[in-house]
Amino acid sequence: MIKTLPVLLSLASTMAFAQMTPEGLWRNVDDKTGEAKAEIRIAATPSGALNGRIEKALTESSEPNCTLCTGDRKDKPKLGMEIIRGAKKNASEALWEGGKILDPENGKEYTLRMTLQEEGKKLQIRGYIGPFYRTQVWTRVE
Repeated sequence: MIKTLPVLLSLASTMAFAQMTPEGLWRNVDDKTGEAKAEIRIAATPSGALNGRIEKALTESSEPNCTLCTGDRKDKPKLGMEIIRGAKKNASEALWEGGKILDPENGKEYTLRMTLQEEGKKLQIRGYIGPFYRTQVWTRVE
């Protein structure tokens, strides 16, 4: 029993840390319809920035490829597409910004700000173009 205590403590601290970072699997909800659309996996890059990919589609898209995208994502499949790039942790413990987020439905890329909520169970995603922004709240997939 004493030998397993350090392992259990390590596991508990890892689980607590995982909840205080956007890293992990998230279910996004459309800000217009309230419908769950996809699951996005957010992971750290070797430089420490966060990127996110569409791992699973929860609704059917009329267009499986991103025909409205530009650059390296033009006409690529939405499933598996990297939609978050380069988010970095701010001095605040629960804020990541400076990256970009892509809406593959309209091909627009927004300046990104992510804020953890409810002890890491929810993630507020805000995309900006100038003074205008869109906000979604994603739910962590356990």
